[in-house]
Amino acid sequence: MPVLEITDLTKHYGDLLAVDHVSFAIEEGETYGLLGPNGAGKTTTISMVVGVLGRDDGLVLIDGLRHDVTTVKTKALIGYVPQELALYPDLTARENLRFFGRLYGLTGRPAKMRIAEALEIVDLHERADEAVAKYSGGMTRRLNIAIGLLNRPRLLVLDEPTAGVDPHSRNSILESVQRLAAEGVATLYTTHYMEEAERLCDRVGIVDAGRMLAEGTRRELVSLVDEHDRVVLRAEEGAARAVPVLKALPGVLEAGGEGGDLELIVEEARSLLPAILGALGEAGVAVRSVEVREPDLESVFLHVTGKALRD
Repeated sequence: MPVLEITDLTKHYGDLLAVDHVSFAIEEGETYGLLGPNGAGKTTTISMVVGVLGRDDGLVLIDGLRHDVTTVKTKALIGYVPQELALYPDLTARENLRFFGRLYGLTGRPAKMRIAEALEIVDLHERADEAVAKYSGGMTRRLNIAIGLLNRPRLLVLDEPTAGVDPHSRNSILESVQRLAAEGVATLYTTHYMEEAERLCDRVGIVDAGRMLAEGTRRELVSLVDEHDRVVLRAEEGAARAVPVLKALPGVLEAGGEGGDLELIVEEARSLLPAILGALGEAGVAVRSVEVREPDLESVFLHVTGKALRD
């Protein structure tokens, strides 16, 4: 069963329908991206998922168990990293983790082991005994994530975890998320950076005005905008003679060339590349370079919402 399954999640603020019957599920080891412009309902949805905000309607299941604001057993399965930092600057990283570990009931040797694991995952083990007040913005973000990992969660919820951090810390955070997914942690991830969603997310849900507008893998979402992959090849002069051969290949929608340049519009470029290169080889065309240009989530997002992600 999914680690997280939500069905028809709904929330009103007076006359405003902030979350409008949203449904999705996340499997073990899957990273699910929840994308939407500002005010789309992402944070409200996350707040209901983790149980810090009551819902008006709908169902939330964690590992098949009903979950709401009062269920302690299911909350113990969640690691929540909010946008706002929840740290004590005068304490060291280790002291912060020890404090929050006690809230989970962690003491003694088990606490030491969990703290060491969390520090290792976010790459702060060498700076663990420095006061958090001396940390950079990126380091505090990473420590915030470490706190969310103390209970070895089944579901990790990350709300804009890289907002305002430096490139090194951003890359460290992304690598940590990928490592956790490989270990079987289900992750719900929101971001304002489309490249993060491209890199991390197995599936993406696009929300706006509280509604789920589209959901699926990157390939499934790209199909919504009716765009195809482009393959650009640099070859020897006269490569255009191979255009008729390329057009005859299954999955090649268009092909053209001039001099030593060839450009193809295809379905599933990466799976077709061996056939394309094989056909060129049989035609006696030596290829110097290949570039694959795939439609991205940015074009899907604009198509579905009519807005940029940061709007």
